[in-house]
Amino acid sequence: MRLQSPQFQALFTPGLRSVAELFEKKNYELRIAGGAVRDLLSGMTPQDIDFATTATPAEMKDMFTAAGVRLINNKGEKHGTITARLHEQNFEITTLRIDVITDGRHAEVEFTTDWEKDAERRDLTVNSMFLGLDGMLYDFFNGYEDLKNKKIRFVGKASERIQEDYLRILRYFRFYGRIAEKPDDHEPSTLQAIKENAKGLAGISGERIWVELKKILLGNHVNHLIRLLYELEIAQYIGLPLNGSLEELDRVAKNIQNLCPKPMTVLTSLFKAKDDVTNLDLRLKISKEEKNLGLFLVKHREELTKAAGPEPLRPYQDFIMDSRDTNTNSRILELLKYQGEENLLKELQQWTVPSFPVSGHDLRRMGMSSGKEIGAALQQLRDEWKKSGYHMDKEELLSCLKKL
Repeated sequence: MRLQSPQFQALFTPGLRSVAELFEKKNYELRIAGGAVRDLLSGMTPQDIDFATTATPAEMKDMFTAAGVRLINNKGEKHGTITARLHEQNFEITTLRIDVITDGRHAEVEFTTDWEKDAERRDLTVNSMFLGLDGMLYDFFNGYEDLKNKKIRFVGKASERIQEDYLRILRYFRFYGRIAEKPDDHEPSTLQAIKENAKGLAGISGERIWVELKKILLGNHVNHLIRLLYELEIAQYIGLPLNGSLEELDRVAKNIQNLCPKPMTVLTSLFKAKDDVTNLDLRLKISKEEKNLGLFLVKHREELTKAAGPEPLRPYQDFIMDSRDTNTNSRILELLKYQGEENLLKELQQWTVPSFPVSGHDLRRMGMSSGKEIGAALQQLRDEWKKSGYHMDKEELLSCLKKL
């Protein structure tokens, strides 16, 4: 087939046209590769575009240098990737490769001009396609059929692809949550291969695992996929608690639908105690803010709830006003998502945190001089202000102080 969609046509910026001309002059083949092809075939505009070519890195460097094109970020060169900058746009172009030696984490590669051999070393059929700049699709492993049928399959034998890089286990689940229509439409042989190779994830860095896990947590079928991580004995190798609360996960997964939670908000549903957050951090090296959000949700998810009566949001507002932490507001928003409080979430998103209108200077002008006395008076006034729902202004509070 030949693709000519508006999304495909929109890729042809002055930069891409210039790159295409250079490759054409030298008779090097250049095609769009991997995820960008998948996105274009799904009618989406790709966020990142990777290119593949028959030219070697040395040939590309000579060609770009002779044309006066700036080359940046030479870190990818040993893997065959050259990054060129034209018309204020970066183009990442990789020579076709074959994996010669793999250890489950890294691969030693050899360059090739065989497009099928390069497609063969990719993880999933939907990620193994190429698209010519004329719109022609090159699909060696029925990736387009799988994409149309919303099937996620490994290229060739699942166990072989997994053993080349064990992170592909999590990439399988990530793309399943992004593309598959039904929650439980896996090939039994694929799940078996994943289970047999799960232990390989123990040797993958926590940072790489966390990148994939976060995407799984924000995709579709999240509770089904996390259950599979337990059933296939993967959880223990990626920092998840051995006895995660799967029933709580089911409940929270319903709560957070359409509320755009942070990955940590979803994941915290598995945790029973703060030690679970600490252990996750030890394995995955999550950020300080992610860790603090997890600890916050574990601590407050049951005790901090909406009030009965006309002001259900007040406990959350009071908590924010009493806190000295600037991140409390965003953590409370995540707590409301966790609890499924959609209406309160909208209300809090529109609420502006008020500033306490009285200062120590105001009290000094009223004749107070002792720091201790001023501190006590300010606390009294803050309590009154809180009782008023943070509505009393400076005048009302100072007149109130005279009565106190």
